[in-house]
Amino acid sequence: MSALTRGLTAGAVGTTVLNAVTYADMALRGRSASDTPERTVDALADRLGTEVSGSGDERENRRTALGALSGTATGLLVGVVTSYAHKKGYAVPGVLGGAATGALAMATTDGAMAALGVSDPRDWEASDWVADAVPHLAYGLATHATVQALSPQPGDAVRSPASTGLTFRSFLLGLATGGRTSLGVAGPVLTDARPEGPGVLARLGALGALVTEVVMDKQPSTPSRTEPGPLGGRVAAGGLAGAALAARDGSTPTAPAAAGALGALAGSHAGLAWRMWAGRKGSPFSEDWQAALVEDGVAIALALVACLPGRRGQRTAVVG
Repeated sequence: MSALTRGLTAGAVGTTVLNAVTYADMALRGRSASDTPERTVDALADRLGTEVSGSGDERENRRTALGALSGTATGLLVGVVTSYAHKKGYAVPGVLGGAATGALAMATTDGAMAALGVSDPRDWEASDWVADAVPHLAYGLATHATVQALSPQPGDAVRSPASTGLTFRSFLLGLATGGRTSLGVAGPVLTDARPEGPGVLARLGALGALVTEVVMDKQPSTPSRTEPGPLGGRVAAGGLAGAALAARDGSTPTAPAAAGALGALAGSHAGLAWRMWAGRKGSPFSEDWQAALVEDGVAIALALVACLPGRRGQRTAVVG
């Protein structure tokens, strides 16, 4: 895997974690989403002598999407910078490295806002700093850890190109991830039968995440999966799911990761279409939770079909 691919993957993981922490904070405190990304888009457009096109809801939707995309782009960029720094030997080890990566992402975002006159960090209160620092710290830890995990080490196995079957199974797992994001992790972890596979705590954590998502999916306050933030998280999780299957199989992750991400994109839209169809008047699924249970079953079945083959891993050569 190239440094660029490692960086993009790590940035996607970190961005997903940052979004998850942000949404958790919104759920716990009952606060609304920040409008800073949208105001940053407006300020940048003004600097460029243009404006976001459209009017009414159309313009607001476009501003929201552009704001989310700018955040994703920043996350990917910092991931790539971190990957190349690690490759050149400039990496800071452990938690300090994660904190440094988070600080870089935070400085990039806040610096842009300050330069555009959107917000002045010097005027922030302590609570504002905490609300900004905690998600970026989570981003940094996740991004740094992913770069380290994906970087080649002495003694690593020589990986073979991914087979067509593995790539197809990665697409199926991506479809499942589009329905339930946590299956991207839970599927490979819970079905891994290798002696060196995940431990009890990892399996319990994956199972807990899956159960939590299955419950939360039935709540009316859960945001739409096709909004920019949730959709980006599902696509990133699909890519990670494919990479996880490839790692277990001893294969290169590029094609499986791409197939998983594509599957997650398709699965997200297909799942939403199913829920909308099932919720129409006269449908046999008169309550949304009934359609959600059907989707649970389909997603889990797809994950099992994708993950059960090859669960004992493959033999690979080892290099010194």
